[in-house]
Amino acid sequence: MKRFFSLIFVILGWFAIIMQYILMRNNSELALPEMTIRFFSYFTILTNIIVAYHFTLQLFRNSEKIENSGIITAITVYILVVGLIYQLILRSAWNPVGMQKIVDELLHSIIPFLALLYWIFIANKKDLSYKLIPKWTIYPLLYLVFILTRGSFAGFYPYPFVDVVKFGYSQVFINSLYILIFFIVLSVVFIIVGNALSRQQT
Repeated sequence: MKRFFSLIFVILGWFAIIMQYILMRNNSELALPEMTIRFFSYFTILTNIIVAYHFTLQLFRNSEKIENSGIITAITVYILVVGLIYQLILRSAWNPVGMQKIVDELLHSIIPFLALLYWIFIANKKDLSYKLIPKWTIYPLLYLVFILTRGSFAGFYPYPFVDVVKFGYSQVFINSLYILIFFIVLSVVFIIVGNALSRQQT
């Protein structure tokens, strides 16, 4: 079952990522280098790459090797944040059609949902600790530093709630703090549930 899920993630994940790049290239008037940088400026894209990469490694890994519970839980939290923020905040911002809609749903809905199912029913959840949460926050915090730094001279912010031009730094930091709190709360929930499920499996 683990290899089957890994194969699904590899197929859907890389297809959605590559197709999104092609669609963005076809619909963009920007120079290729700038368009590519903007493509990799989306938390959605980066996180889906992390998911696809993790399951690509797992697909070819020795099936007897135990999955690191901290890593897979962090990845699940990251991709679930992608899905939840999209559903709650960003979905109403645009209405994609055709292939763009398929890719959009894969990146923001289907892959996060499958990742949650995998984590609940298959992933190793032993030895999860609250001490892991500070390590888990490094990725989103580095991402925030990156998009704010680049946005300060490129004028591009990938998400409306981090648009410094529109809101100013004070409001953007407040918005980012809300998301960080949401991330930490979700991480705590995953650790609580993961430890409970792990005790039931032993």
